[in-house]
Amino acid sequence: MNILYIAIGLGAGVLAGLFGVGGGIVIVPALVLLARMAPQVASGTSLAALLLPVGALGAWAYYKEGYVRVWPAVGIAVGLLFGAWIGAQISLSVTPLLLRRSFAVFLLLIAGRMWFR
Repeated sequence: MNILYIAIGLGAGVLAGLFGVGGGIVIVPALVLLARMAPQVASGTSLAALLLPVGALGAWAYYKEGYVRVWPAVGIAVGLLFGAWIGAQISLSVTPLLLRRSFAVFLLLIAGRMWFR
């Protein structure tokens, strides 16, 4: 097992616990930039890594303190189930360059909105 992948997972886990982010904001860019994966490979690898352990201990810690709303989480999970499949289909139909650039624009829009609100 490559130490780079463990470091990426650790960083993503810490940020997931802090901010609720991980796969798209941390893991995918790290795999593209540091591990030199194509965006589609990075996205697929990220989804596979997140499949079972995603946030289990972090969510439990929040739940014990009363900071989890179960039914909204279930609804989001259902949306994620189908949304990830739809997103994968779109990702597989575009070029890696278009996917990288689209992702960069998405991050800029989110960052700008958070900065100015």
